Amino acid sequence: MNFDGSRGGALRSFVDFAIEETAPPDSPPGDLRGISCIVCAYNEAERIRNILDVIVGHPALGEVIVVNDGSTDDTEALIRSYPTIRVLTHTPNRGKTYALSRGIAAARYDHLMLLDADLSGVTPADIDSLAAPVMRGEAEVSISLRSNSLWIYRRFGLDFVSGERVVPKWLLRSAVEAMQRLPRWGGEVFMNEIFIRQGCRIAVVKWRRVLNIRKYQKVGAWRGALAEAKMIADATRVLTPLGLITQNLRMLKLIERRSWRSRMKGIFAQLAS
Repeated sequence: MNFDGSRGGALRSFVDFAIEETAPPDSPPGDLRGISCIVCAYNEAERIRNILDVIVGHPALGEVIVVNDGSTDDTEALIRSYPTIRVLTHTPNRGKTYALSRGIAAARYDHLMLLDADLSGVTPADIDSLAAPVMRGEAEVSISLRSNSLWIYRRFGLDFVSGERVVPKWLLRSAVEAMQRLPRWGGEVFMNEIFIRQGCRIAVVKWRRVLNIRKYQKVGAWRGALAEAKMIADATRVLTPLGLITQNLRMLKLIERRSWRSRMKGIFAQLAS
């Protein structure tokens, strides 16, 4: 295998296998037509109802799967109070990427909607807007851009680590085993590499009133800062810092819009002034 030096140690051992084994879209997967919605939760009992009340029973979704990633609070009891949710539970806590892999493996529909459990302000219309570009065939992948995504992401028009995505299941089917060996927070970066390899058209969906609840709001300033640092460290285990920058630029080229270069020029002009 040839490596360009942009991959971290966690990615080098299996990314090529996972991507080369990905079946083309015309391979019959035996899945139902529609969307499986996957939410991964760890100690989100105080927040997860915000998203569950919106997605449970939503007409665009064929099923809702919640993966309880070793929660020690009342998350399990809360999600089981929704009788139509498919609940997958494991202990101990193993991180979001592993939890995502379990949801993907269990999904019964041919498209996946991945949502974070700590969202605020989501409406049924937001779910429709995230699904629409992919289900209408305008893009292979859609990714949300939340109102509180980092400033630089909002200026460029892409939050490359957004947890809200719609993806054809065939793109990730062969990546499940690889994802189970990734760092706890390496899933989005790994998926991005698959999108790039497959040349997927990406639609960015602006969620102007939606935000995710930051870690410092959940566990306090110091523990929150430590958790954010661990997320960054995991991303650099999948891709080097140079690799993360390169991945962003390559994904920008896949976005379905007039020209990302003009946006970049505007940003640099603002910074220079």
